[in-house]
Amino acid sequence: MNKAIKDYLSKQSSAGTLAFFRLAFGLMMCLSLLRFVSYGWVDKFYIEPLFHFTYYGFEWVRPIGIYTYLIFFIAFIAALGIALGYKYRFSALIFFLSFTYIELMDKTTYLNHYYFISVISFVLIFLPASAFFSIDAYRNAQKRFEYIPRWTTDVLKLLLSIVYFYAGLAKINSDWLFKAMPLKIWLPTNSNLPFLGDLLNESWVHYAFSWSGMIYDLSIPFLLLYKRTRWFAFVLVVIFHLITKILFPIGVFPYIMIVSSLVFFESSFHLKILRRIIKALNFNIAMFQNSKVLVENLNSFSLIKRVILGLFLVFQLVFPFRYLAYPGELFWTEEGFRFSWRVMLMEKAGYTEFKVVDARTKQEILVINHQFLSAFQEKQMAFQPDFILEYAHFLHNYYKKAGVNNPEVYVASYVALNGRLSKTYINPSINLAKEYESFQHKSWILPFNDTIKGF
Repeated sequence: MNKAIKDYLSKQSSAGTLAFFRLAFGLMMCLSLLRFVSYGWVDKFYIEPLFHFTYYGFEWVRPIGIYTYLIFFIAFIAALGIALGYKYRFSALIFFLSFTYIELMDKTTYLNHYYFISVISFVLIFLPASAFFSIDAYRNAQKRFEYIPRWTTDVLKLLLSIVYFYAGLAKINSDWLFKAMPLKIWLPTNSNLPFLGDLLNESWVHYAFSWSGMIYDLSIPFLLLYKRTRWFAFVLVVIFHLITKILFPIGVFPYIMIVSSLVFFESSFHLKILRRIIKALNFNIAMFQNSKVLVENLNSFSLIKRVILGLFLVFQLVFPFRYLAYPGELFWTEEGFRFSWRVMLMEKAGYTEFKVVDARTKQEILVINHQFLSAFQEKQMAFQPDFILEYAHFLHNYYKKAGVNNPEVYVASYVALNGRLSKTYINPSINLAKEYESFQHKSWILPFNDTIKGF
């Protein structure tokens, strides 16, 4: 076993693959950040709201007013540094820190692809992605290599495979496969589309999309890994993600996944693209084709790097299953739902009304949510229990400062899940000001009283 591991770790592959991914990833991040700023979303999501929903343990990560733009600027410059391979490791570290800070500023904007970007950018810190076709390699021959350890590209393939395969496992549930939910709700909203519009009202189409989506996610990593099916798989990747882009408002995620899937191709494919870029820039590719092999010395830094990456990969494999530690229906309680590659699996809507009670006088104040929350924040808060709890504590502190004696916060909350009738969500007799966020089960979430079978 040890010999097999040692043999694998000693295998080499072309540095062109990692250089291509570095360039593509960096440029995609530059475009994504420019898009976010140009749409006015920095103001809308981070500067204008009075209140921000935070992640447990990261409550200190908050927008910094107009200087929030500076964080985006730093992330953009770092992404450009990654693409160019300029001071690469420093650029990768700064991008990971700045982008992850942006992601953590407000939980309302959580998306799986933001998490995916943070995961990839963290791993890139440890990979020799600037060994080929980079400013670092151009300026310093000691950093210039044509061949690098094979595992440095395989780790990216593994992370992409986890995203797809875990998304497929999550789709093996009774709502998705046997009720075509929530696609039965979502697809008809696009019935005005040309050509496909009328079909999107058909029940059989809803089931076809559900089953094919599950099969696609489970099989696509293996089809991409196998050379004979790779081009067929890539065509499927393009078709699948373009369709999801047309049907659903999921930003740049489809393009990120399409470009990222190219890492599965042979290095000759990546080198062909890089040669064209080098030729267009009037560079001499010969300086990078030196047949030098990057051999990692088994020093303390190399061992620490491998340990960190190994533990990180184990974490990525295990963390999505943390929901098994909680009772109740995952889609209902959402305990262990985020950061587990459960992509677009449920349609959940809620109505949540808060009541603040003066503990001494028993005077009641009915809270008008839009006085404190944006429309988007209020929508997300209405059906997510950790949002409801954090907002309740905000209201407690706000009304305490306003002179209310030891404010008690109660909620009347109703939630509908995947087409089911709306039902009471939070125990209305619980004073949420006395409940605190933790990794423990939230016992004040009322039972789902239904069953969704699956992973």
